[in-house]
Amino acid sequence: MKHASLLCILCLLLLANTCKKGDTLQAGLMDRIWLHSFEEDQGDTSVYRPNTYDFPPSRGRTGFSLEPGGLVKRYEIAPTDGLEEHEGTWQLKGKHLVEVHMNESDVLPQDYTLEIVSLEKNVLKVRRNPGPEEK
Repeated sequence: MKHASLLCILCLLLLANTCKKGDTLQAGLMDRIWLHSFEEDQGDTSVYRPNTYDFPPSRGRTGFSLEPGGLVKRYEIAPTDGLEEHEGTWQLKGKHLVEVHMNESDVLPQDYTLEIVSLEKNVLKVRRNPGPEEK
């Protein structure tokens, strides 16, 4: 009985640790505005940093934010060089995939998947996998 209790506690700790990793990724992504740091892109990997980062001058930056409840806000460069906000939905799929669906038909692409390559402190690296209308 003594060993069974110890085994149960060990299993619970391992399960809790596994859950924390997914929660940590999701928590690190949410409630931030991520802007594209295109100067740091490498190949098919795009780099994003929080909007509080001291970016070099540019003519504008696109970005996004993931919010609780599955709301995504995508920021595109507006005709006046500001940011235009577009809303959609997001869902975490698997360990490192975020599926995005934009509500507005005038925003392309409407559906796509972001593969989270890495998330460290204030640097998010992603690969965008095209949706059906881009293939």
